[in-house]
Amino acid sequence: MKNAVFSILTLLITAFSMAQTKSINERKFISLGGLEQWITIKGDDISKPVILFIHGGPGSTMSQFTNAMYGEWEKDFILVNWDQRGAGRTYGRNLPPNVTEDYWIENPLTVEQMTKDGIELTKYLINYLNKKKVILIGTSWGSILGTEMALDHPELFHTYIGNSQFVNFSENIDFAYHKVYGLAKKENDIESIQKLESLGIPPYNNAKKYGQLLQVVKSYERKNSQPVPNTWYKLEAEYDNEKDSKDRYDGDDYSFLHLVGHEKLNIKSMVSEIDFNKNALNFKLPIYYIQGEEDILTSKELNKPYFDQIQAPIKEYFLIPDAGHGQNQSVVDKQFEVVNKFKSSH
Repeated sequence: MKNAVFSILTLLITAFSMAQTKSINERKFISLGGLEQWITIKGDDISKPVILFIHGGPGSTMSQFTNAMYGEWEKDFILVNWDQRGAGRTYGRNLPPNVTEDYWIENPLTVEQMTKDGIELTKYLINYLNKKKVILIGTSWGSILGTEMALDHPELFHTYIGNSQFVNFSENIDFAYHKVYGLAKKENDIESIQKLESLGIPPYNNAKKYGQLLQVVKSYERKNSQPVPNTWYKLEAEYDNEKDSKDRYDGDDYSFLHLVGHEKLNIKSMVSEIDFNKNALNFKLPIYYIQGEEDILTSKELNKPYFDQIQAPIKEYFLIPDAGHGQNQSVVDKQFEVVNKFKSSH
């Protein structure tokens, strides 16, 4: 009899607990830095820790995709994606009726302002979701913004996790050029050799040349790394339309111009003076780097020596053998392993 009563009581408690679990799935604009910016918030249980993803690009938004890449995480975390200033729906929301080159010139992107946007978003999430801190993950360009955010307000974050971590943008680009040139020579890849020789050694005075260099870099990274599953970059139906597509495409161009600079339009690179070796060595929160061994753009040859200099309460560097720049399944698996260290943090 006692066992039966105990079993019934256990079932009632479990049912009550499940009834109290509240999920969240919100997609909306909020004001950040005086600009309406698009965010999504998804999770099966609103009581779980929050992860804020800082996308790369700077125009490579993630909010438009189905949950194939990180969707399994929604059981254990609240996932926040943010279309940054100048990207995706945030870019489209704030355009004038007629967009000209003057708009691009007169509305520059800066690391300083975007860092402020990110901090304002973090404070909003902490207040809105009733949390103490947030887990911060930055990839590629997002590793620049994520580092700046972690340095400026470490008290807001449980940890910073850098994937494809930039250190010094100019040195990263220079290294990438010489690395792929050497690989092309080794393989007698005449087409790539001619392309690289026609571009010359960076830095360049126009964004198109940077784009052409990155095409060669990506082609060599793909040769030696595991590709991402085809399902990862499938659009949600809500975003599969002409306006959203155009805003993502145009925002990507706009953001990239301000990332690398374009002399003809008098647009200066917003990252040309970034050098974390000089001013980003002391952190007041745990730091984790997840690095693809085949990553050429943000190479281990540059970010591992930098990482070794970092002072932080906890720090770990993970080298992923089959990964290039950005995410693949091995990278996401390692990210999940790291965020699980903070599964009970709120």
